[in-house]
This record gives sequence, structure tokens and C-alpha cells, in this order.
Amino acid sequence: MQDWLWMTAADLGRGIAAGQIDPIDLTETYLAAIDAHPLTPRIYARVTHDRARAEARAASARAKAKARLSALDGVPISWKDLFDTAGIGTEAGTRLMEGRVPDRDAKVLQNATAAGLICLGKTHMSEIAFSILGYNPVMGTPPHRSDPDVVPGGSSSGAAASVAHGLAAAGIGSDTGGSVRVPAAWNDLVGLKTTHGRLSLEGVVPLCETLDTVGPLCRSVEDAGLLLAALEGRKPADLAATSLKDRRLGIMRNFTMDALGPEPAKGFANAVAAFEAAGAIIEDFTMPRITRPFEFAGLLYVADAWAFWGDRIAAAPEKMFFQIYDRIRPGADVKAADFLRAWRELHEIRAEYAELTAGFDAVIMPTSAVLPPNTERLGSDRDYYLTENLRASRNTRLGNLMGLSALSLPTGLASTGVMLCAGPGREEALLRLGTAAEAALS
Repeated sequence: MQDWLWMTAADLGRGIAAGQIDPIDLTETYLAAIDAHPLTPRIYARVTHDRARAEARAASARAKAKARLSALDGVPISWKDLFDTAGIGTEAGTRLMEGRVPDRDAKVLQNATAAGLICLGKTHMSEIAFSILGYNPVMGTPPHRSDPDVVPGGSSSGAAASVAHGLAAAGIGSDTGGSVRVPAAWNDLVGLKTTHGRLSLEGVVPLCETLDTVGPLCRSVEDAGLLLAALEGRKPADLAATSLKDRRLGIMRNFTMDALGPEPAKGFANAVAAFEAAGAIIEDFTMPRITRPFEFAGLLYVADAWAFWGDRIAAAPEKMFFQIYDRIRPGADVKAADFLRAWRELHEIRAEYAELTAGFDAVIMPTSAVLPPNTERLGSDRDYYLTENLRASRNTRLGNLMGLSALSLPTGLASTGVMLCAGPGREEALLRLGTAAEAALS
């Protein structure tokens, strides 16, 4: 049964369908592992034992009656602590929401439950989801997959840790600037950033409502496709019969490849070589204007975030980690005209990017330009915290700002990822391409 803790969600689902795995036994195996693991308090904010067991009993009965609701019916997963759960605390990693208990599930959790997925509990995260690093000295910093001295990536830090440490078959996170993809890359997982608006944000505590997205962190591209379908409440796409042969993959040389650390550069080079060996056509391109989005991107993030969080922060700023407070506080001073002008410019850049990349099946880049930073130094060196946060999220934020769908895959070199980016609403095509890319990398 311990082997179950490391299987893909899809394989667990197949085991349930074949009668080889009972959802009750599976859930109890996960709960026992969670209860026994010394790092659980840093991974899970709350474990939902009663809910998980009730859902497992129902899934077991359906399996025996040959009436399963989906391919993942009976599979236990974790949820980032910004998805509302009825009667269970949802605090978004901050003391500003301490004691908050919603009375209904988030829409995506409702959909997942309707597909038979089992809720194991709520995972820790970066405070208010406003950091890519996963460092949260207020509510707890989850552990990295293998190195106790570095951060796991965020803001879906606990979601990644729950899977990486064998305490969930998959984790559901959110991504506003890379918060699914960076922790996935740093923990050698698959992470899917969906198109803004594709998955419901109803019942999801926001960071930036104009850029927030929902997505899974998991062990395979197949898992990502099945979880996307469950979160959306539909049937999954067919990802079979895919190939990289003659697929055009673009590399933006003037931005996404700047100032890479040696390990991310090597991991990406290995991925490019694997893709070429599988028949992909790799082409370089440049877009000089793409160097500019981050001159005004910060304005978009902080203004949007302050619209939701401002009153709560103003009432008790001392409750926040000062780095998060310092990042969001300028949002109070953004003028409406400047905010609208910035969005107008971003729409222009999005149109230019879409035209320039229309001939590619995907644009590829290193998921993060750096490896996970040192936890202790992040707590003591203000400049290090700021620079590493920006460097880690540079490429992933491009996906959010351009409104893309994006998929991060492990390269085979520890804590490095390769990201495939496609246009908005193209998740199914991206997942099919990702299946072929995953096979090439393996």
C-alpha cells in the first residue's frame, strides 16, 4: 500500500476501476502517512479526516457498483488554503483571515467532488499568494522535495510539498504569476497554468482577480488533463497518439533566456536536445518590446491586489510578513487612469505577441531562471528576497501577462523545469503536446 503514495493519480484511478484498490484503503493509507509524517504541520494547514473518510466510503460503494463518476473517482488530493471549504477554515496563508470558515465549497471543489475526488485537506501557501518563493514565516514555510535548506516555491508551496512528499496524489493550486509552475518545477512535478477565466474563481480567495488562475500540480501530464476536466466539470480530452515530429517550438532569445543560472540553463538545454531528437523543429525569435512589460506589470498586480486586501491590511498591517506588506502597499497609491493605461498597453503587447508566435505549436522556456533560494537568507536579507522573487517569476509571469495557457515539466535535472506556452484556451492542444514532450524527456 505504501507504493500507492507515489503513483500517479491516473494509475490510482485505474487501480480502483480494476478492483485492485479500494478508495477506503487508499484514503486511510494517505491519512496515516499524513498523520505520521514529521513535516505535515508545515505542509497541511488543516487535514480533513472526516470529510475524506466520508467521501472515500461513497467512492468505494460506487466502485463496487460499477458506477464511478470519473477516471479519478476515489483518488485523494490536497487543496491550497485559498479554496473555500464548507465548515473548514480557509485563511489564505495570512493572519488577516485567521479563523475564517466559509459555509460552502469553492466551485472548482464542488466540481471535483462531483467527479469523486477526495479532499484530504488544506495546504499552506505564501501569504495572500503574493510571493513565488513559498517562504511564509507567519503561517509556516513548507519543505522542499529534497533539500531542507531551500524554499519549495510558491505561492502553491504546500500543494507541491503534499505531492512531493507522498501526502497527496495531486495538489490544486492557483497561479497569478507562476504560483503553480515554479513550485512544480522546483519539486520536479508537472504544473498546469490554465487560461484566465477558464476555471471558476468563485469561492477562491483572490490575489489579483484580473490575472488569477486555478491549476493542478501532479506527477504526469495525464494527471493534469484529468484534473483539468474534473475542476471544470467535463469529460477529459483524449491525449493519446501525440508526437513532437515536425512540431514547431519557439525560443524567445531576448528575454526568457537572460541571466539563467547554470542548472536551469543545463536543464533547458537537455530538454531542447530531447525535443529535437524526437523530431521537433526549434526556432529562435526575438520580441524587443517584451522587455518592457515588467516596467508596469507591478502596478497591475499591486493595484488589483489592494482592491481586495487593502481594507483588511489597513486594519491590521502588523499581522503581515513585512516583505509581503511592502510589496502590496504601493497599490493604495495607484491612480485609476494609470491602471487603465497599463492594461491598454498590455493588450497591445498581447496582440503583438500573439501575432509573432502564431506559427508555433508552443513557445518554450526555462520555467524558472534560478534554483530554489536559501530559506534562512530569505529571512535575513531583504534585497536577496526581492531579487530572487523577481528572478524566479520572470518567465512564468510572462505567461500570465500574455494571457497564455502554460505547462511546466521536469527536465530530469533536479529542481529545473521546461515550460511550454500556448495561446489562451488551448489547454487541450498544449496537453497533447505536453504528453509527447514528457515522453521525449523520459
